[in-house]
Amino acid sequence: MSENETGPGRLLEALDARRNALVGFAVGIVVTAAVFGFFVLLPGATTRSPVYYGALAFVLAMALGGLATTLLLAYRAYRLSRELQ
Repeated sequence: MSENETGPGRLLEALDARRNALVGFAVGIVVTAAVFGFFVLLPGATTRSPVYYGALAFVLAMALGGLATTLLLAYRAYRLSRELQ
C-alpha cells in the first residue's frame, strides 16, 4: 500500500492485525489445552460425554483467543497513538 492511502486496509496493516490474531488465538488454544488437561484429563473421572468437554474447550479457546486478540490490538493502537503525540 502507498503511504498516503487510507481506509480499513491501512488501519489493519498499521495495527498488524493478522499477526496479533495469530498470537491471540495461539494463546487461547494453549490456555485451553492447559485447562482441559488440568480439569478433564488429569482427574480422569469424567461422567459426561467427551463431546461436551470438546465443545466447552472450543468455546473457551475462541473466547480467550478473541479476548487476547482484542487486548493485543488495543495495546498496539495505544502505542501507535503515543507515537503521534
